[in-house]
Amino acid sequence: MSLFLRDYLNVVWFGLAAMLLAGLLLGIAALIRPSRPTPEKLLSYESGVDPVGLGWSQSQVRYYVFALLFVIFDVEAVFIFPWAAAIERYGTFGLVTMLAFIVLLLDGLVYAWKRGLLRWV
Repeated sequence: MSLFLRDYLNVVWFGLAAMLLAGLLLGIAALIRPSRPTPEKLLSYESGVDPVGLGWSQSQVRYYVFALLFVIFDVEAVFIFPWAAAIERYGTFGLVTMLAFIVLLLDGLVYAWKRGLLRWV
């Protein structure tokens, strides 16, 4: 067996050992913990309010769109920070490229604003 494959075999052995140890610890915990289920303990619970009716409800799509927009503009900050930290290394080409990136993101923001996607209510 080559040295390259032997390195992967080490990773496999450590992965198996980790899964075995995790399974062993979870099994021991399941054996020694107390288990006294009651109807109150099995009831769904969230934010201190007892559930009323079915546990299923339909959500507004705009909340998901708002969350996606947040993620998009959060990722923008992740890309802009390293560029801003090393702006002198990239020169004019880096400046033009980042300006194009920012213009595209601003175009997306204006589009979302015009469609009314940023309106919370």
